[in-house]
Amino acid sequence: MLALISWACTVPGSSGDSEQARPGNGAPPAATAPAVPDDRPVVVFLGTSLTAGLGLPADEDTYVARVAELADSAGTPIRAVNAGVSGETSAGGLRRLDWVLREPLDVLVLELGANDGLRGQDPFALADNLTQIVRRTRARYPEARIVLAGMEAPPNLGLMYTGAFHQVYPTVASSEGTALIPFLLDGVAGIPALNQSDGIHPTPEGHRLLARNVWTVLGPLLTELAATP
Repeated sequence: MLALISWACTVPGSSGDSEQARPGNGAPPAATAPAVPDDRPVVVFLGTSLTAGLGLPADEDTYVARVAELADSAGTPIRAVNAGVSGETSAGGLRRLDWVLREPLDVLVLELGANDGLRGQDPFALADNLTQIVRRTRARYPEARIVLAGMEAPPNLGLMYTGAFHQVYPTVASSEGTALIPFLLDGVAGIPALNQSDGIHPTPEGHRLLARNVWTVLGPLLTELAATP
């Protein structure tokens, strides 16, 4: 069953299936069934409006939800937590990291940098922010796996900038030992039919392709996790 958790609305320990006896109805309190442990790995997607799903008709259309569906179909179901925020930069993601890490996680998918590039911010600062996020996550949860989603800067910023920006993701992935999605928007960026009218945010069909880009890297990692005692 698809398990998509809205980060802003998740209440630990709550359940929409529980029932309470109403006073005065003469019925004895209903027996409460013991909770069934949920041993699915928790996968947190920390990102921008691309992760949040800006402009989509429903949360179920986001690539995060589609990844959860793919995991379900593959027999490696996950609890997917969407921690995407529109307009987020890598510095903003770093600032809210402690809040994101309040609950244990097994995998962090890190989708940050698109807004840094759109604003022409320093690629070296981006690399430092991503590195700090990776290291602080591992300091809190040493067994956590981390997937870095690569982005590209707009070409109008010039070859020197776009080249430096492009190198950030493979460099951080190599130095920190994370998995790497070379380019999250591969096969989607620049294709009008797969993007909304702003030319930046993917349509529901575009998000399906993003999910496949993520799954190419995340799928084998989940299989590996499932095989770990």
